[in-house]
Amino acid sequence: MRRSSLHPAFLACAGVIFGALGLAMPSASVAQTQIEEPQIPFVTLRNRTGMQNPGQYYGDERSDLKAGWCRVKSLDVSVLGALAEAAPGFIREEFLSIDRVTETGDSVVFDALQQTVGDDTAVIYVHGFNISFEKGCRRALLLRQNAGLHGRLLWFSWPSDGTLTNYMRDESDMYWSVPDLAEVILEMERRFGPDKVSVVGHSLGARGVVLALYEVANRRPDIRLGEVVLLAPDMDFQFFERLLPRVRPVASNLTIYVTQGDRPLALSEQLHGYPRLGEAGNDVSRLDDVEVIDISDLSVRDLTGHLYHIYNAALGTDLRQLLNEAKAADARENLTPAGPNLWRLGEAQPD
Repeated sequence: MRRSSLHPAFLACAGVIFGALGLAMPSASVAQTQIEEPQIPFVTLRNRTGMQNPGQYYGDERSDLKAGWCRVKSLDVSVLGALAEAAPGFIREEFLSIDRVTETGDSVVFDALQQTVGDDTAVIYVHGFNISFEKGCRRALLLRQNAGLHGRLLWFSWPSDGTLTNYMRDESDMYWSVPDLAEVILEMERRFGPDKVSVVGHSLGARGVVLALYEVANRRPDIRLGEVVLLAPDMDFQFFERLLPRVRPVASNLTIYVTQGDRPLALSEQLHGYPRLGEAGNDVSRLDDVEVIDISDLSVRDLTGHLYHIYNAALGTDLRQLLNEAKAADARENLTPAGPNLWRLGEAQPD
Protein backbone atom coordinates (compact mmCIF):
# COMPACT_ATOMS: atom_id res chain seq x y z
CA MET A 1 0.00 0.00 0.00
CA ARG A 2 1.23 3.45 -0.80
CA ARG A 3 0.49 6.52 1.22
CA SER A 4 1.10 10.20 0.70
CA SER A 5 3.41 11.83 3.23
CA LEU A 6 4.08 15.36 2.12
CA HIS A 7 6.63 17.25 4.18
CA PRO A 8 5.43 20.57 5.68
CA ALA A 9 8.15 22.37 3.74
CA PHE A 10 6.68 21.03 0.50
CA LEU A 11 3.25 22.18 1.56
CA ALA A 12 4.58 25.65 2.31
CA CYS A 13 6.18 25.81 -1.13
CA ALA A 14 2.92 24.60 -2.70
CA GLY A 15 1.05 27.40 -0.96
CA VAL A 16 3.49 29.94 -2.34
CA ILE A 17 3.18 28.50 -5.83
CA PHE A 18 -0.63 28.55 -5.72
CA GLY A 19 -0.52 32.14 -4.53
CA ALA A 20 1.91 33.14 -7.25
CA LEU A 21 -0.29 31.59 -9.89
CA GLY A 22 -3.26 33.51 -8.56
CA LEU A 23 -5.41 30.41 -8.12
CA ALA A 24 -8.52 30.84 -6.00
CA MET A 25 -8.03 29.53 -2.49
CA PRO A 26 -11.35 28.89 -0.79
CA SER A 27 -11.83 29.83 2.81
CA ALA A 28 -11.33 26.96 5.22
CA SER A 29 -14.41 25.01 6.20
CA VAL A 30 -15.10 22.98 9.33
CA ALA A 31 -14.19 19.81 7.43
CA GLN A 32 -10.58 20.94 7.02
CA THR A 33 -9.84 23.13 10.05
CA GLN A 34 -11.15 21.17 13.03
CA ILE A 35 -10.78 17.48 13.73
CA GLU A 36 -13.57 16.34 16.04
CA GLU A 37 -14.44 12.79 17.12
CA PRO A 38 -11.47 11.47 15.11
CA GLN A 39 -12.35 7.75 15.36
CA ILE A 40 -14.13 6.26 12.36
CA PRO A 41 -15.93 2.91 12.70
CA PHE A 42 -15.31 0.69 9.69
CA VAL A 43 -15.88 -2.68 8.14
CA THR A 44 -13.32 -3.78 5.57
CA LEU A 45 -12.52 -6.56 3.13
CA ARG A 46 -8.81 -5.70 3.06
CA ASN A 47 -5.96 -7.95 4.15
CA ARG A 48 -3.79 -7.35 7.21
CA THR A 49 -0.26 -6.42 6.12
CA GLY A 50 1.57 -7.03 9.40
CA MET A 51 3.14 -3.57 9.16
CA GLN A 52 3.57 -1.42 12.26
CA ASN A 53 2.55 1.83 10.56
CA PRO A 54 -1.18 2.30 11.41
CA GLY A 55 -1.82 3.82 7.99
CA GLN A 56 -0.60 0.59 6.40
CA TYR A 57 -2.34 -1.81 8.79
CA TYR A 58 -4.55 -3.01 5.93
CA GLY A 59 -3.46 -3.54 2.35
CA ASP A 60 -5.15 -3.84 -1.03
CA GLU A 61 -5.66 -7.60 -1.24
CA ARG A 62 -9.03 -9.32 -0.89
CA SER A 63 -9.78 -10.87 2.49
CA ASP A 64 -12.56 -11.77 4.89
CA LEU A 65 -14.69 -9.12 6.58
CA LYS A 66 -13.07 -7.30 9.50
CA ALA A 67 -14.21 -4.37 11.60
CA GLY A 68 -12.91 -1.77 14.01
CA TRP A 69 -12.02 1.89 14.35
CA CYS A 70 -9.35 4.01 12.69
CA ARG A 71 -8.23 7.16 14.49
CA VAL A 72 -7.17 10.23 12.51
CA LYS A 73 -4.74 12.83 13.78
CA SER A 74 -3.85 16.23 12.36
CA LEU A 75 -0.23 17.30 11.97
CA ASP A 76 0.83 20.38 13.89
CA VAL A 77 1.00 23.02 11.18
CA SER A 78 0.91 26.04 13.47
CA VAL A 79 4.35 27.03 12.18
CA LEU A 80 2.77 27.63 8.78
CA GLY A 81 0.11 29.92 10.23
CA ALA A 82 -2.10 31.66 7.70
CA LEU A 83 -0.39 29.83 4.83
CA ALA A 84 -1.80 26.52 6.02
CA GLU A 85 -5.29 28.00 6.36
CA ALA A 86 -5.07 29.47 2.84
CA ALA A 87 -4.08 26.16 1.22
CA PRO A 88 -6.83 24.44 -0.81
CA GLY A 89 -8.67 21.57 0.86
CA PHE A 90 -7.01 18.90 -1.23
CA ILE A 91 -3.63 20.03 0.16
CA ARG A 92 -4.91 20.45 3.73
CA GLU A 93 -6.07 16.83 3.63
CA GLU A 94 -2.39 15.83 3.61
CA PHE A 95 -2.12 17.19 7.15
CA LEU A 96 -4.20 14.21 8.30
CA SER A 97 -3.01 10.66 8.96
CA ILE A 98 -4.05 7.52 10.86
CA ASP A 99 -2.30 7.09 14.20
CA ARG A 100 -4.23 4.07 15.51
CA VAL A 101 -6.24 1.12 14.20
CA THR A 102 -8.32 -0.95 16.61
CA GLU A 103 -9.68 -4.18 15.17
CA THR A 104 -12.59 -6.00 16.76
CA GLY A 105 -15.63 -8.05 15.79
CA ASP A 106 -18.23 -6.52 13.51
CA SER A 107 -20.95 -7.07 16.12
CA VAL A 108 -18.95 -4.94 18.59
CA VAL A 109 -18.76 -2.10 16.05
CA PHE A 110 -22.47 -2.39 15.23
CA ASP A 111 -23.35 -2.40 18.94
CA ALA A 112 -21.27 0.74 19.54
CA LEU A 113 -22.82 2.45 16.54
CA GLN A 114 -26.30 1.72 17.88
CA GLN A 115 -25.34 3.55 21.07
CA THR A 116 -24.09 6.66 19.24
CA VAL A 117 -26.86 6.75 16.64
CA GLY A 118 -29.69 6.46 19.13
CA ASP A 119 -32.99 7.38 17.47
CA ASP A 120 -31.29 8.93 14.45
CA THR A 121 -30.42 7.24 11.16
CA ALA A 122 -27.16 5.35 10.63
CA VAL A 123 -25.25 6.08 7.41
CA ILE A 124 -23.09 3.60 5.51
CA TYR A 125 -20.45 5.29 3.34
CA VAL A 126 -18.73 3.49 0.45
CA HIS A 127 -15.60 5.07 -1.07
CA GLY A 128 -14.52 5.14 -4.69
CA PHE A 129 -11.53 4.31 -6.88
CA ASN A 130 -7.86 4.87 -5.95
CA ILE A 131 -8.39 4.85 -2.19
CA SER A 132 -5.89 3.27 0.18
CA PHE A 133 -7.04 2.40 3.68
CA GLU A 134 -5.46 5.52 5.16
CA LYS A 135 -6.83 7.86 2.48
CA GLY A 136 -10.26 6.29 2.87
CA CYS A 137 -10.29 6.82 6.64
CA ARG A 138 -9.26 10.46 6.21
CA ARG A 139 -11.98 11.09 3.64
CA ALA A 140 -14.63 9.29 5.67
CA LEU A 141 -13.81 11.70 8.50
CA LEU A 142 -13.98 14.73 6.21
CA LEU A 143 -17.32 13.62 4.79
CA ARG A 144 -18.67 12.96 8.29
CA GLN A 145 -17.77 16.49 9.34
CA ASN A 146 -18.88 18.19 6.13
CA ALA A 147 -22.29 16.47 6.23
CA GLY A 148 -22.72 16.62 10.03
CA LEU A 149 -22.84 12.85 10.57
CA HIS A 150 -21.02 12.67 13.92
CA GLY A 151 -21.52 9.33 15.63
CA ARG A 152 -23.65 7.98 12.80
CA LEU A 153 -21.31 7.05 9.94
CA LEU A 154 -20.00 3.55 9.23
CA TRP A 155 -17.29 3.36 6.58
CA PHE A 156 -17.29 0.34 4.23
CA SER A 157 -13.74 -0.14 2.90
CA TRP A 158 -13.41 -2.46 -0.08
CA PRO A 159 -9.88 -3.44 -1.26
CA SER A 160 -9.05 -0.59 -3.65
CA ASP A 161 -5.37 -0.51 -4.58
CA GLY A 162 -5.00 3.19 -3.90
CA THR A 163 -3.05 3.44 -7.15
CA LEU A 164 -4.12 5.73 -9.99
CA THR A 165 -3.09 3.29 -12.74
CA ASN A 166 -5.05 0.29 -11.37
CA TYR A 167 -8.60 1.29 -12.35
CA MET A 168 -9.52 -2.07 -13.91
CA ARG A 169 -8.27 -4.00 -10.88
CA ASP A 170 -10.22 -1.67 -8.59
CA GLU A 171 -13.31 -2.23 -10.71
CA SER A 172 -12.92 -6.00 -10.28
CA ASP A 173 -12.39 -5.66 -6.52
CA MET A 174 -15.48 -3.50 -6.20
CA TYR A 175 -17.61 -6.11 -8.00
CA TRP A 176 -16.12 -8.81 -5.78
CA SER A 177 -17.12 -6.79 -2.68
CA VAL A 178 -20.80 -6.34 -3.61
CA PRO A 179 -22.16 -9.45 -1.79
CA ASP A 180 -20.50 -8.38 1.48
CA LEU A 181 -21.78 -4.83 1.11
CA ALA A 182 -25.28 -6.25 0.64
CA GLU A 183 -24.84 -8.33 3.82
CA VAL A 184 -23.74 -5.27 5.80
CA ILE A 185 -26.76 -3.29 4.59
CA LEU A 186 -29.10 -6.15 5.55
CA GLU A 187 -27.52 -6.54 9.00
CA MET A 188 -27.66 -2.82 9.66
CA GLU A 189 -31.34 -2.69 8.67
CA ARG A 190 -32.07 -5.66 10.93
CA ARG A 191 -30.48 -3.84 13.87
CA PHE A 192 -31.69 -0.29 13.27
CA GLY A 193 -35.06 -0.97 11.66
CA PRO A 194 -36.97 0.33 8.60
CA ASP A 195 -36.02 3.80 7.32
CA LYS A 196 -33.15 3.96 9.84
CA VAL A 197 -30.23 3.07 7.54
CA SER A 198 -29.06 5.37 4.76
CA VAL A 199 -26.41 4.48 2.20
CA VAL A 200 -23.99 6.90 0.53
CA GLY A 201 -21.65 5.93 -2.29
CA HIS A 202 -19.02 8.00 -4.07
CA SER A 203 -17.74 7.43 -7.61
CA LEU A 204 -17.00 3.73 -8.23
CA GLY A 205 -18.36 3.04 -4.74
CA ALA A 206 -21.72 4.44 -5.87
CA ARG A 207 -21.82 1.77 -8.55
CA GLY A 208 -21.16 -0.80 -5.83
CA VAL A 209 -24.02 0.63 -3.78
CA VAL A 210 -26.48 0.28 -6.68
CA LEU A 211 -25.43 -3.31 -7.35
CA ALA A 212 -25.61 -4.17 -3.64
CA LEU A 213 -29.09 -2.67 -3.39
CA TYR A 214 -30.15 -4.72 -6.41
CA GLU A 215 -29.09 -7.85 -4.51
CA VAL A 216 -30.76 -6.60 -1.32
CA ALA A 217 -33.99 -6.01 -3.25
CA ASN A 218 -33.87 -9.52 -4.71
CA ARG A 219 -33.40 -11.07 -1.27
CA ARG A 220 -35.65 -8.75 0.73
CA PRO A 221 -38.08 -6.93 -1.59
CA ASP A 222 -39.97 -5.69 1.47
CA ILE A 223 -36.96 -3.96 3.03
CA ARG A 224 -37.17 -0.21 3.55
CA LEU A 225 -33.97 1.86 3.84
CA GLY A 226 -33.65 5.59 4.43
CA GLU A 227 -31.84 7.91 2.03
CA VAL A 228 -29.72 6.50 -0.80
CA VAL A 229 -27.23 9.09 -2.06
CA LEU A 230 -25.02 8.65 -5.11
CA LEU A 231 -22.18 11.21 -5.29
CA ALA A 232 -20.41 11.56 -8.64
CA PRO A 233 -21.50 8.02 -9.52
CA ASP A 234 -19.13 6.27 -11.92
CA MET A 235 -21.77 4.09 -13.56
CA ASP A 236 -23.21 3.67 -17.02
CA PHE A 237 -26.29 5.93 -17.11
CA GLN A 238 -28.36 3.48 -19.16
CA PHE A 239 -27.34 0.53 -16.99
CA PHE A 240 -28.54 2.42 -13.92
CA GLU A 241 -31.78 3.20 -15.74
CA ARG A 242 -32.37 -0.52 -16.26
CA LEU A 243 -31.70 -1.41 -12.60
CA LEU A 244 -33.69 1.50 -11.16
CA PRO A 245 -37.16 -0.17 -11.11
CA ARG A 246 -35.81 -2.89 -8.81
CA VAL A 247 -33.59 -0.64 -6.67
CA ARG A 248 -35.83 2.39 -6.15
CA PRO A 249 -38.56 0.72 -4.01
CA VAL A 250 -36.13 -0.24 -1.20
CA ALA A 251 -35.20 3.40 -0.45
CA SER A 252 -37.28 6.17 1.08
CA ASN A 253 -35.60 8.57 -1.31
CA LEU A 254 -32.86 8.32 -3.94
CA THR A 255 -30.67 11.35 -4.72
CA ILE A 256 -27.95 11.67 -7.37
CA TYR A 257 -25.37 14.47 -7.47
CA VAL A 258 -24.01 15.37 -10.91
CA THR A 259 -21.74 18.05 -12.35
CA GLN A 260 -19.89 19.26 -15.41
CA GLY A 261 -16.11 19.28 -15.41
CA ASP A 262 -15.66 16.06 -13.43
CA ARG A 263 -12.39 14.88 -14.96
CA PRO A 264 -12.34 11.30 -13.61
CA LEU A 265 -15.87 10.70 -14.91
CA ALA A 266 -14.94 12.15 -18.30
CA LEU A 267 -12.04 9.70 -18.47
CA SER A 268 -14.30 6.85 -17.36
CA GLU A 269 -16.74 7.71 -20.16
CA GLN A 270 -13.88 7.49 -22.67
CA LEU A 271 -12.78 4.15 -21.21
CA HIS A 272 -16.24 2.57 -21.13
CA GLY A 273 -17.76 4.27 -24.19
CA TYR A 274 -20.93 5.44 -22.44
CA PRO A 275 -21.88 8.52 -20.38
CA ARG A 276 -21.51 8.25 -16.62
CA LEU A 277 -24.46 8.70 -14.28
CA GLY A 278 -22.58 11.44 -12.38
CA GLU A 279 -22.05 13.63 -15.45
CA ALA A 280 -24.39 16.55 -16.03
CA GLY A 281 -26.27 16.56 -19.35
CA ASN A 282 -27.94 13.15 -19.27
CA ASP A 283 -31.71 13.03 -19.74
CA VAL A 284 -32.45 12.51 -16.06
CA SER A 285 -36.20 13.03 -16.63
CA ARG A 286 -36.17 9.33 -17.58
CA LEU A 287 -35.24 8.41 -13.99
CA ASP A 288 -38.60 7.97 -12.29
CA ASP A 289 -38.93 9.08 -8.66
CA VAL A 290 -35.27 10.13 -8.37
CA GLU A 291 -34.02 13.58 -7.34
CA VAL A 292 -30.99 14.82 -9.30
CA ILE A 293 -28.88 17.70 -8.00
CA ASP A 294 -26.63 19.49 -10.51
CA ILE A 295 -23.77 21.23 -8.68
CA SER A 296 -22.08 22.68 -11.78
CA ASP A 297 -22.63 26.23 -10.44
CA LEU A 298 -20.52 25.65 -7.33
CA SER A 299 -16.89 26.71 -7.10
CA VAL A 300 -14.47 23.87 -7.85
CA ARG A 301 -12.51 23.10 -4.68
CA ASP A 302 -10.14 20.41 -5.98
CA LEU A 303 -8.16 19.84 -9.15
CA THR A 304 -10.38 17.00 -10.39
CA GLY A 305 -13.88 18.36 -9.81
CA HIS A 306 -14.68 14.94 -8.37
CA LEU A 307 -14.34 15.38 -4.61
CA TYR A 308 -17.02 17.96 -3.87
CA HIS A 309 -18.56 15.79 -1.14
CA ILE A 310 -15.63 16.50 1.19
CA TYR A 311 -14.31 19.87 0.01
CA ASN A 312 -17.38 22.00 -0.68
CA ALA A 313 -19.27 23.55 2.25
CA ALA A 314 -22.37 24.33 0.17
CA LEU A 315 -22.63 20.68 -0.79
CA GLY A 316 -22.12 19.74 2.86
CA THR A 317 -25.00 21.98 3.86
CA ASP A 318 -27.25 20.28 1.30
CA LEU A 319 -26.20 16.83 2.54
CA ARG A 320 -26.94 17.88 6.12
CA GLN A 321 -30.51 18.80 5.20
CA LEU A 322 -30.91 15.58 3.23
CA LEU A 323 -29.28 13.07 5.59
CA ASN A 324 -30.10 14.70 8.94
CA GLU A 325 -33.57 16.09 8.28
CA ALA A 326 -34.74 13.89 5.36
CA LYS A 327 -35.78 17.02 3.45
CA ALA A 328 -36.79 16.57 -0.17
CA ALA A 329 -35.09 18.73 -2.79
CA ASP A 330 -38.02 21.15 -3.04
CA ALA A 331 -37.70 21.87 0.71
CA ARG A 332 -33.93 22.42 0.88
CA GLU A 333 -32.15 25.78 0.69
CA ASN A 334 -30.18 27.03 -2.33
CA LEU A 335 -31.79 24.60 -4.80
CA THR A 336 -33.40 25.94 -7.97
CA PRO A 337 -35.71 23.76 -10.10
CA ALA A 338 -34.24 23.01 -13.54
CA GLY A 339 -36.50 20.17 -14.71
CA PRO A 340 -39.18 17.73 -13.54
CA ASN A 341 -36.73 16.00 -11.17
CA LEU A 342 -33.64 18.19 -11.57
CA TRP A 343 -32.35 20.99 -9.32
CA ARG A 344 -29.28 23.22 -9.48
CA LEU A 345 -27.40 23.88 -6.26
CA GLY A 346 -26.03 27.37 -5.74
CA GLU A 347 -23.60 28.81 -3.23
CA ALA A 348 -25.07 29.61 0.18
CA GLN A 349 -26.43 33.14 0.35
CA PRO A 350 -25.06 35.41 3.11
CA ASP A 351 -27.47 36.28 5.91
